Order: sequence, then C-alpha cells, then structure tokens
Amino acid sequence: MNQLLRQRPASPAPSADAAAPIVRLIEVTKKYGDQAAVDNVSLEVRRGEFFTLLGPSGSGKTTTLRLISGFERLDSGRIEIDGLDVAQTPPFMRDVNTVFQDYALFPHLSVIENVAYGPLMHNAPLAEALARAGQALEMVRLSMAADRLPGQLSGGQRQRVAMARAVVNRPKVLLLDEPLGALDLKLRHEMQFELQCIQREIGITFIYVTHDQEEALTMSGRIAVFHQGAIRQVGAPRDLYERPADGFVAGFVGVSNILAREGRKFMLRPEKIELHSAEPAAHGAHESGIVRERHYLGMTTRYLISLDRGETLTVAAFNGRNSIGPQPERGERVWAAWNPDDAVEITEA
Repeated sequence: MNQLLRQRPASPAPSADAAAPIVRLIEVTKKYGDQAAVDNVSLEVRRGEFFTLLGPSGSGKTTTLRLISGFERLDSGRIEIDGLDVAQTPPFMRDVNTVFQDYALFPHLSVIENVAYGPLMHNAPLAEALARAGQALEMVRLSMAADRLPGQLSGGQRQRVAMARAVVNRPKVLLLDEPLGALDLKLRHEMQFELQCIQREIGITFIYVTHDQEEALTMSGRIAVFHQGAIRQVGAPRDLYERPADGFVAGFVGVSNILAREGRKFMLRPEKIELHSAEPAAHGAHESGIVRERHYLGMTTRYLISLDRGETLTVAAFNGRNSIGPQPERGERVWAAWNPDDAVEITEA
C-alpha cells in the first residue's frame, strides 16, 4: 500500500479600484445568546462574480447573508460594500437586494406592477418604472405574463418574477437565500441555468446561499464552505472537489471515500476507482473486496465494496456505450484500483 501514499438613497460613487472586492467581511461575529452563529468570519467577494455560501443547516451561511443585507446586526467585525462600512447602515440604505425562497410577491398586483414597485419606491416616474419593469421581464422571458397575477403562474415563473423585481433597480449585489428550494428537481435544474444566464447578462454580483452541493458546484465561480459558524474552505468548484482542505469539506462536497493508511488519511472520489475481476497486473494501487451492493442510477451504477481490510468503498461506474470493465453482481469478488495521485491526503474534519 505504499503506492497509495505517493505524494437606497442615491448610491455612493463606486470604488475607484475595479479589482477591489465588492463585499468584504472582516472578523465578523454574530451570537445568539452564548452560541456563535457566525464566528470570526472574514471573506471577500469579487465584483461581478457568482459566489456561493454552502453548508448544512445551522452552519452560519444564511446568517452571514442576513448580516450582509442588514436584516441582522453583527456583534463585532466590519462589513464593507463597495469599500464603504455598512455595519451600522439599515437594510433599505444598502445597495443590495434579496431574493427569498418564498418569492414574497404581492398577490393582488399584476406581474409588471410587482416588478415596477421597486422603481416607484425610488421615486421613478410611473412611465419610467413600467418601462424598466418591462425590460426586466423581457430579460427573464416573461413579457407575455406581464398582466397576470402571481397566482396564475407556475412556481418557476414566480421565481423569475422575483428575480426581475430584484434586479430592476440594478443593485450592486444580489443576495439569494435558497431561492430554488421550493421547486421540483427538473425545474430546479432549469432555473440553475436561468440564473447563470441572468447573472452573466446583467453583470451584478450574486451571493447565493444553498445547502445543495450539486447546485453550488454547477452554478458558482467560487464557493465558501461553512461549518459550525466558520468557513472551512474557499475556492473554485473544481478546487473544493479535487483538493478539499479537510475531512469535513471532503465529506460534504460530493461523495468521498476516506481511507486510513500508515497513520494518515486520504480522500478518494468514487469515479476515480476502477473495478477489475482479477488482480491488475500493472496498476498504481489496488485492493480486493466483495461487492456488497449494486444500484443502477441511470447515468452511473453505484457499487459498495467491502474491502478485505474492513473498509467500505463507494465506486461510481459510468454506463456509457464505451464503458469498459466488468459489471459485477452482489457477492462477487473484485479488485478496486486507482491512480495514487487521485488519493488526496486530508486532515481531520
């Protein structure tokens, strides 16, 4: 096994430095009683990026979003938006807007009236407010629904109206609090694509909260992984998946196998493992075991392999036409093989 171990009034003028972060949190802490929901968090979000706060329930991601929006007051630290300290600034005076999971549309107003509400509250003339609302609806491809009431729309359409209303005033930062959580799986996947397109088109910084790791990996330019009120790792999706900082990130971002060898721990992703019916003659690292479970999942088949060393490996085999190798049944003996470079050493969670 040594092979395994190879190594809202008028907005202030924008920051003069276009490379400066649009949002900066410096040693931010928020407590509820003696419990720190956000514990000394420092974070920088770049101008124009799609940035995601990812973590399980109670990890601090939503509280962090509410601190940025001003819906929660921090206990210590500093929050900057476009270089200005906003820690003491009320929500309506921050150049941000928020999209919630429940849409928060006015049921008695038409779609275009819902979207025009923001410009009207900023003292735009009625004609201008309606024109801007029409442009926002065109952007989310809902011009044909302008005169309908929210109750006459599907869940995905209501979410797009909420997006149009949130961006019609062109805030510097758009905050999205699990906005797709109420949608079914197919519609959620469609809306992920929609949100990416909207963000690229308008160029507004998105800060997105989710507990869904696939959603975060699909949509984000960068991700901050939260756990117990702290950030465990910040990076691009590929970096977090391929090189997790610790055991928590390895286990939360995707499916991982944790192997302990010679006093060290390694993470190995299921799709990096090949199954062989006989011991490979030439392969970097391999171990034998018994197929305990086999689950057909459409695109892939998932195997649970009970290794002779006592551990269980999860293996993902693609079901493409060009797939090679055996398709073992439960109870069969197999050899699991992998490239040692794919076994990433990790620290404790």
